[in-house]
Amino acid sequence: MKVLHVETGQNLWGGAQQVLYLIQGLGRLGVSNVLACTEGGAVSENAPNDCLVVAMPMAGDLDLAFIGRLRKIIKSERPDLVHVHSRRGADPLAAIAARLRRVPVVVSRRVDNAEQPWVARLKYRLYKKVITVAGGISEVLLAEGVSADRLRLVHSGVDRRRFKPDPDRDWMAANLGIEKNTIIIAMVAQYIHRKGHRIMLDALPSVLEKYPDLQVLCCGSGPNEDALAVLIGRRGLADQVRMLGFRDDLEKILPCCTMALHPALTEGICGAALQAQSCGVPVIASRVGGLPEAVAEDVSGLLVDPGDVEQLSQAMLRLLDDDALRQSLGDAGPGHVAGRFSISAMVQGNLEVYKEVLNRH
Repeated sequence: MKVLHVETGQNLWGGAQQVLYLIQGLGRLGVSNVLACTEGGAVSENAPNDCLVVAMPMAGDLDLAFIGRLRKIIKSERPDLVHVHSRRGADPLAAIAARLRRVPVVVSRRVDNAEQPWVARLKYRLYKKVITVAGGISEVLLAEGVSADRLRLVHSGVDRRRFKPDPDRDWMAANLGIEKNTIIIAMVAQYIHRKGHRIMLDALPSVLEKYPDLQVLCCGSGPNEDALAVLIGRRGLADQVRMLGFRDDLEKILPCCTMALHPALTEGICGAALQAQSCGVPVIASRVGGLPEAVAEDVSGLLVDPGDVEQLSQAMLRLLDDDALRQSLGDAGPGHVAGRFSISAMVQGNLEVYKEVLNRH
């Protein structure tokens, strides 16, 4: 079997990292992989060695010439199936290119944002199957009129060999200057509105009244980075909230954290929440999208209503005030992740969808 993967993202954020996990796992199972991706991006630079990488211009949703460029790749590589992973400029342009070459195409849907029902019904008919990474995303698509027969649920996976409960507070002190007994709260997310950074900042003052020396580490990048930095300064939080930018050493940072936050307004599954739990760190997340699946409420973390500042601050205080609860939730995280979000299960789930599509095709 030969699969052409289309990923138009530049950076190794959650979805793009899942694509590389998938390609690597499929390669081990004997699947031949071709990756069409953006020129000069981190995705192409980090692709597995046994994957053919075709870097090409990808200019967004209105880049209609992308259809022709991808058709040429399909013609030359002759894949059995095309898997579209990114919505930026490839959904549905890549589907059109595949259908013009009479190659079956599937798409991964990683977000839970709503679309106009008529748009969803029309667009998703282009794909043989829509692979959702969370049941919450499937529910959104069903509500918009997408056929249940077209949907397949395959959860994202987390690399448990990399993300494990192995804190090195000496490393944190040496590299980030944080003393060993400091309360550390992590928020790993792109700097975009829907991730909820402002909600975290609104909830923080009441927590700081009781725990004034805690540190919040914001790891990520995005268009709102400068605005958030200004807001942190205006609110006098620069000593407590540090913006660390995009990090490739989260496996060192997360195990040392007291808790992780993900107060998103909309979300798919959130790889950072899975990574934190795999490291034995309890997570406080919003009750949206796939987050109630990613975070087991009152087992490996706590859930709050999206946008509810008071609930978020109370959840943070609850964990900080109760050492036994915090320890219990943290201890349960690795087992929760191992049971539902392994990379091997993610790879096998996608492969089963491929086989189903090709058998029917």
